[in-house]
Amino acid sequence: MARVYLLANVIPGKEVSVRDSLRGTKGIVQADVITGHYDIIAVVEADDTAEIFDKILHKIRKIRGIKRTETFVAVE
Repeated sequence: MARVYLLANVIPGKEVSVRDSLRGTKGIVQADVITGHYDIIAVVEADDTAEIFDKILHKIRKIRGIKRTETFVAVE
């Protein structure tokens, strides 16, 4: 099982709708609005990192309101 922590900057005022969209995406086990430099943090899990990065590129980055993402791969 692979896991990444995804941080996102979103268009102001879209934090809750982006969080809700992330929460409805298969493989996202947690998504929260946060304070600080980033607006959203999410935990994404899948069988391998290739599957996670495919999901990020083809689903997550297409969510309306997301401006920028940064991912951090969890290592054992």
